[in-house]
Amino acid sequence: MTFKKLTDLDISGQRIFIRADLNVPLDDKLDITDDTRIKAALPGIQYALSKNAAVMVTSHLGRPTEGELKPEDSLIRVAKRMAELLGKSVPLIQNWVNGEFAVQCGEVVLLENCRANKGEKKCDDGLSRKMAALCDVWVMDAFGTAHRAEATTYGMGKYARVACAGPCVASELEALTKALAQPTRPLVAIVGGSKVSTKLTVLESLSDKVDQLVVGGGIANTFLLASGMKIGNSLAEPNLIDQAKRVMAKVKVPLPTDVVCAKALSPTAVATVKKTDQVADDDMILDFGPESVKALADIVTQAGTVVWNGPVGVFEIEAFANGTKALATAIAGSQAFTLAGGGDTVLAIKTFKIEDKVGYISTAGGAFLEFLEGKRLPAVEILESRFEN
Repeated sequence: MTFKKLTDLDISGQRIFIRADLNVPLDDKLDITDDTRIKAALPGIQYALSKNAAVMVTSHLGRPTEGELKPEDSLIRVAKRMAELLGKSVPLIQNWVNGEFAVQCGEVVLLENCRANKGEKKCDDGLSRKMAALCDVWVMDAFGTAHRAEATTYGMGKYARVACAGPCVASELEALTKALAQPTRPLVAIVGGSKVSTKLTVLESLSDKVDQLVVGGGIANTFLLASGMKIGNSLAEPNLIDQAKRVMAKVKVPLPTDVVCAKALSPTAVATVKKTDQVADDDMILDFGPESVKALADIVTQAGTVVWNGPVGVFEIEAFANGTKALATAIAGSQAFTLAGGGDTVLAIKTFKIEDKVGYISTAGGAFLEFLEGKRLPAVEILESRFEN
C-alpha cells in the first residue's frame, strides 16, 4: 500500500484542503460531549499551519439533508472548540463551494458541513471538480469515512493537483497493514458483538488470515449452537449455524467452556457461573466464565499480534463485565502488537482505562470493519491511484 503523505510534501504557501472527521457527539443543548475527534485532527492542521500554508478544513456532522442546514448540523461549535485548542481564530465559512471566501497563509478556516452540499454523498463530478479547484493539495484525513465514495472523500482526490493522506489516515493504514498484512505470529483476532450477521464477512475474511479466532457475545452463542451445545434463551442466530461451521472448519475457534448466566438481562439479575453443558432452557448467556476468561487471557499472552473488535460479554452491567475486563487487562499487559477498533470496543477500552496500553485504537467504525473484511476502501484506492499516476 503506497500513497503520498502530507508530511512528505513541500506545502509552504500552498492552499491545503483537509477532509477531517469532526463528527463529534452533541447533547440536547447541542454542546460537544466528546472532542476526541477534534483533537485527533489537530496534528494535520498544525503541520500545515507550521509550513505557512493556507488551510481549509471540512467535515460532516450528523446526517443533514443535502441543501438544508439545520442548527444541529452546523460546525459552529466545532469551530469554537478548534479555535480554543489551536489558540487562534477559526472562522466558519458558509456557502463555500464556489470559493467566495479568502484564507491567508498561516491561517485556517472551517468550511461548513460538507454533507449539506447537494451532490456530496453521490460524489457528483461537477461538485468534486469545483471543490478540488479550491486547493493545491487535497488531504484525506478522515479514515472513518474512507469506505464512502463522496465528493470530499473521493471525488476531490481525482481532480486536486496533489492528493495525499493526512496523519490520521496514514497512521491508521500503517497500523492495519502491520496487523493484517505483515503480522507477527501468532495472529489472534477477537470478534464480539450481538449478531453473527453483522460481522459474518469479517469472520470469514479473518478466518483466512488468523491463527486463532476468538468469538464473544451473541456471536459466541451462535458458534456454541453450531458445535452442538445448548444455549437456553440466549441471543443467537440459528439460521447462521452453517456459516459458523464453515468458519470453524477453516480456523481454530476456541469456545467458552464456562459462562455467566442469568434469567434476564438486567442490572439486578442474579449472575450464575455454569459449565456450557449445564445451561438451562431459561438461561441467558451474558459473559464468559472464569475458566474461559483465563484461557482467553492465555491466548492473548502468547500472541504476536492481536486484533480486537467487540466485547465478549454485556460489560455495561457489572455482573457481566468480568470477561471483557479480563480481556482488556490481558491486552494491556501483552507484548504483542495490539489493534482495537469499533464503537463498543473503544468504550470498553475507556471503561477499563487501558487507552495508553493498546498499540493502536481505531475509532473508524464502518471503515475499520470493511478493512477487516478485506474490502477495498474508495479513499484508499484514490490515494494509491494518484501516487501511481
